[in-house]
Amino acid sequence: MQADELLVLVAGGDQRAFEDLYALVSGPVYGLVRRVVRDPAQSEEVAQEVLLEMWRSAARFDPGRGSALSWILTLAHRRAVDRVRSARAAGEREQREALRAGEPAFDQVAEEVEAGLEREWVRRCLHRLTALQRQSVTLAYYDGYTYREVAERLALPLGTVKTRMRDGLTRLRECLGGAA
Repeated sequence: MQADELLVLVAGGDQRAFEDLYALVSGPVYGLVRRVVRDPAQSEEVAQEVLLEMWRSAARFDPGRGSALSWILTLAHRRAVDRVRSARAAGEREQREALRAGEPAFDQVAEEVEAGLEREWVRRCLHRLTALQRQSVTLAYYDGYTYREVAERLALPLGTVKTRMRDGLTRLRECLGGAA
């Protein structure tokens, strides 16, 4: 069943349709949120909020205005942007309070340099993986696909993908251990 049909059923309170829709869209929702929010824990939280909102507001979906996936991803994007803006505003409030209290100001330049170095280290470690491991890890962690979706995209058995992911993540962990 397609996402459009499932969302209409979800609007009617069909829990099984929600489970099917959840399985269908949770990967793309998380992937989109992760690209906007960047923090994995925050991204998981925002994705869960979006999927809960999808359940609660499914009746607002209008198939005449676009696809269900577009509607859901719009919810995800809006929620992710709201989270980033909220976090930014909180950081600015903390900075103003620190200035008022005479505490040393947050060093944004140092933080940005450190984040850039961390990203470069991750890139280097990713390039140390085999091409097959890198492809599987990238699809799962940067594009938000589930193991099953990665297996389907690569036309490989699920077990093979899980093994590649496990081996790739082990190698990444070992490589990144040197970054600390």
